[in-house]
Formats: sequence, structure tokens, C-alpha cells
Amino acid sequence: MTRDGDASMPGESLPSGNHAGPGSPPELRASHADRDRVVEVLRVAAGDGRLTADELDERLDGALSAQTLGELTALTDDLPSTADSLGAAVAEVKDVLRIEQKHSPVTRSGRWVVPRRLVLDVKWCAVTLDFTRAVITQDTLRIDVDMRGKTLTLITGPGMVVDADALRLDYSRVRIRTAPDHGEPISLRIELVGEKKHGRVVVRPARRTLGQWLRGPASPGGRG
Repeated sequence: MTRDGDASMPGESLPSGNHAGPGSPPELRASHADRDRVVEVLRVAAGDGRLTADELDERLDGALSAQTLGELTALTDDLPSTADSLGAAVAEVKDVLRIEQKHSPVTRSGRWVVPRRLVLDVKWCAVTLDFTRAVITQDTLRIDVDMRGKTLTLITGPGMVVDADALRLDYSRVRIRTAPDHGEPISLRIELVGEKKHGRVVVRPARRTLGQWLRGPASPGGRG
């Protein structure tokens, strides 16, 4: 996802690689895009083993509730920037990614680069698309589905919504389970079109970490 955001401190670069303009103080109010960029840095750092699950949860809570750029900067001061890796990923984004498969499972997870459009032509094989750590460079993804049998699973993160109204179902059913809404802006809208014959379509958020389970149910103002 690429969005314009506010500036950070003079001479610093935000996690996206955008440099701040002169005279931008740390008390400047943070935008949704600023928070999104910090969340991306934190997720990459956790994937690289730089943060534990509990540290990630704590910092994500701080990022989503931060009001100023100074609060966001404090969350990533001890972490490397992801500007170079994200810049390389953006260069690899495909207009159309076509997946054709029979009988063998298909999985996309981790730091995979989400295309602008995805075509699924699969027969009797389970498909799992995990967007929680994916590199996303646009706010809308269209998935053209031509799938027979098994289950299509979409794992979503905060601010991601799935629209399956245009998907034709033939002896199939759709189950959409979303994470609690804590007011996050929509970061990715996934549109399912085409036809699903037999089997299921399951949309669900990522499973909670061990640390989250130990802390018990999330409060209305917190993350689940």
C-alpha cells in the first residue's frame, strides 16, 4: 500500500523512505499513513527475530494509539529501516499474478509481494493467502477465482476487508470472520469475483499469539 503521509523529524526518514521536510517537530500530529509505516517496520522486525511476540504486541498497541510523530519514532529507534527492502519489493510488484494448480496445495505467506490482480485457476487443491505480513503496495486487490473443490482461505490483518458479493457459488459457502473493529482505516480491500465450485471460502484474522491468550480477552480499546 502506498499512501502519502506526514513528515517526521528534520533529516530523518520515515519507515517508508520518505524524508521529512524542514521544521517538522516531533510533536506534529501523526497521520494514519505514519502509523501504517511504523506497523510495517515492527512486523518486519518481528519476522527477522528482532522483537519477541510480546514486544511486537506492545509496540503495535503503541503505534496504533500514537498521536504524534515523536511517539512513533520512539517505537522504532532501535530497529533498522525497511525502506531498502520495501523499495525492492515495490519494484517486483506484478500487474497480474496467475496461479494454476491441480491437487497440490497453494500457500502464500510471510513477506510475499501482493500483485495488483490475482488470478486463481485451481482444481481440487487448498489455497491459503496470508496477508498479515505481505508487502502491499495498493489499497485494492481483485482476485479472479476459478476454483473447484477444497477451501480458499484468506488470512487478514487490521484494516483489511473482503468483499465476496460478486463471487458465484456452486455447492459452496462463504464464511467471513473479521477482527474486532478498533477504528483502523481500511488498508486493503480484497474483491473476490469469478466462481467457486464445491468447497468453502474462509476469511479469518490471524490467530492470537501465546502472549495474547495469556493476557486474556482484549479490552474494547485494545487489540485482540
